[in-house]
Amino acid sequence: MKKPVKINAEISYPVNPVIGVFATGDPRIDAASRERAKNIIGLVAERITAGVKLARGEAADVVYSDILVDGEKQADIVAKQLKSKGVNILVCAPDTWAFPQLSLISLLQQFPKDTPLCLVCGNSGPKPGVVFAHAASGAISQFGRLVHLVVGTWPDTGLMPEMTEKTAEDLVDWCYAAVTTQLLKGKRAVLLGHDSMGMETALAHILPTRNIFGIELTRLDMKLLADMLRKEAYNKKELKELKAWLMSYCEKRIELKGKMDEERFEKSLAMYLITRDLLKDLNAVGGGFMSQLEWGSDKRGIPLPVADIMESLFNSTFDHNGKKQPLPFATEADGQGLLTMLFFTHLSGGNPPLFMDFRKVWEAWEVKALLKKLGIKGVKENETWIKKGFVDGDNSGSASFDWAAKPGSSVKEIMSKVTFPLADEGYFPGMGNSVTFTSPGGIEGIAGRLAYSSLSNMFTMVWDEATTAELPEKVAKAVASTSNATWPHTFVVPKYASMIEYKQYAPANHFHMTWGLKPARLQYWMDLNNVLSGAPWMARPSFIEGTDRPVPLLYIINGGENNAKIMLRK
Repeated sequence: MKKPVKINAEISYPVNPVIGVFATGDPRIDAASRERAKNIIGLVAERITAGVKLARGEAADVVYSDILVDGEKQADIVAKQLKSKGVNILVCAPDTWAFPQLSLISLLQQFPKDTPLCLVCGNSGPKPGVVFAHAASGAISQFGRLVHLVVGTWPDTGLMPEMTEKTAEDLVDWCYAAVTTQLLKGKRAVLLGHDSMGMETALAHILPTRNIFGIELTRLDMKLLADMLRKEAYNKKELKELKAWLMSYCEKRIELKGKMDEERFEKSLAMYLITRDLLKDLNAVGGGFMSQLEWGSDKRGIPLPVADIMESLFNSTFDHNGKKQPLPFATEADGQGLLTMLFFTHLSGGNPPLFMDFRKVWEAWEVKALLKKLGIKGVKENETWIKKGFVDGDNSGSASFDWAAKPGSSVKEIMSKVTFPLADEGYFPGMGNSVTFTSPGGIEGIAGRLAYSSLSNMFTMVWDEATTAELPEKVAKAVASTSNATWPHTFVVPKYASMIEYKQYAPANHFHMTWGLKPARLQYWMDLNNVLSGAPWMARPSFIEGTDRPVPLLYIINGGENNAKIMLRK
């Protein structure tokens, strides 16, 4: 009689997403064509491995089977192989004609319906894998399942045909979206405090977040952090090391007027160590801290130091222990801000997120008036930030230190540009130190934010490509002084949105930017997670070749992208 098997704790099980690569085939084709088709499977797997990295820095897990799926029997064998390796992302790389229902669909039906699927092929003529890809895409789309199609280029002849760089780029973009989707399912983020200081646009939306993204939001009371701070529940030796590390870079730029200020400064560093350990204990992939009003602003209680340094450390790619993965962390317990940064960071392969207030929008006429008022001359009027305007992005917390310098800068260079003035006592009577810097110009990425609607029970990503602007020092100081000069400032210029559109369509008072994130990668992710794309900018075409991902056939045959996504949500 068969007996149940106890799981051996020493056995290794996949903890990251696993991409499974395979190909369909036709049993009638010649031996050389079959050999070529098998070789392509391995070549595709190698390009994915070389191109996709997780936010922690390691390569994505990729496996492949070189058994061509000619029919149902092979579909069962390959599906079993892939499932035994924990595959939850499928890449099919056909180079020959095949029969969709007998091959790919028979394999596909053995995986959960939400398993990401991509068909990647060359635009070949001899044994037309592209013909199969179109047939399979149409068949799968007909029964309401999402499939992405990458019709690329590799040579029509030869046993080892290498795909072009553009084909590899498109495939890698899709894989990033799939890996981000599958990696974050079942993961949890931790929010300290309750509903983000009453900002309804920043609510955690626990049930939609769980149902749509598969992410759990663990909520802890700020009292726990306050109690642990009072009990000194942290490693005192490490606190000294963290303080010494910061002092080694920034001692002259850390404002401390007396013993009380130094004690508050040390408490703010202890908050990082305590919260870091809490998040580690809960295996969290992100976090957030409400702070206002109860923590540091309500004088009916005992105001405690600001969390700005803690939040900046979490969002940075380094701390006193060296290089680390950014752990997206939202100020003001902004749940939707946290999700935005979490997805952006993983889609970019671990680039640091930037949390900002959507502060003052400077239209072109206001910029020119300011230049005139300041008597600034000799500035090129064709500068985009003058012709178009910009947004002054700044907030008292969550600004990654990395954004004080250009991508790739050393820790020494980054920290040389950061100062730590005393907090604004009007906002934060609990005092402590703020984090201050001005981001350099020329950093390119995507700026955006998730928004939720109860009407559709769906999320929308409002986004645009964006570049940071470098203002003359006198202008930058004047702009910063219109809000709060002691907070970090990043001057953001959207690529397609006009300033009128930008300030009317902001879904909240916070927005977020990550460098190195591409539109196609974000669009693939929105497809896989059924998130609506909010890019209503009049100047942006509906499809930009070479930039956007092709719209899936499923959307075309169901009335367009938004309509199809709403239908899928029902």
